[in-house]
Amino acid sequence: MHLLTSPDWSEMLAFSVPPLETVIRGSLMYWFIFVLLRIAGRRDIGSLGVADMLVLVLIADAAQNGMAGDYVSVIDGMLLVATIVGWTVLIDRAVYSIPALSRALAIDHICLVRDGTLMRRNLRREAITEEELMSELRLQGIDRLALVRRAYIEADGNISVLRAHGAGAAAKGR
Repeated sequence: MHLLTSPDWSEMLAFSVPPLETVIRGSLMYWFIFVLLRIAGRRDIGSLGVADMLVLVLIADAAQNGMAGDYVSVIDGMLLVATIVGWTVLIDRAVYSIPALSRALAIDHICLVRDGTLMRRNLRREAITEEELMSELRLQGIDRLALVRRAYIEADGNISVLRAHGAGAAAKGR
């Protein structure tokens, strides 16, 4: 389009792809990437949740296509973004309302330390080295595994720690 020509409003604000096709394509890509990222597991401690990352990437791509003209219509991009956000809202509400879905769709916390002992199998499964775990524990003021009753990697990738009984006083008295 030449800079001095006016835009074709009827083309820009009309669907260039059938709306149902856009919704189906967006849904298929959302669920494909969602399942793929769940299978891959967490890769970084303290990173965004899988669903958060998925939504950001898909919305950015869908919005970019709508803005840059890869779609003939802005409406196509808007519908795709609405489909992606719709799935996110629907999943959040369903997981909250239906406990069985929560177990199926949400990532549960995983025990990394139990009563001062590393759960090496879980560390391997989450691709966390002992050094990475100890670094996270030090950030919480814990320098020895013996001071940890339980340490979990949470669904969002953060590590939560329950101190051993009496560990708070021992840690302060050093």
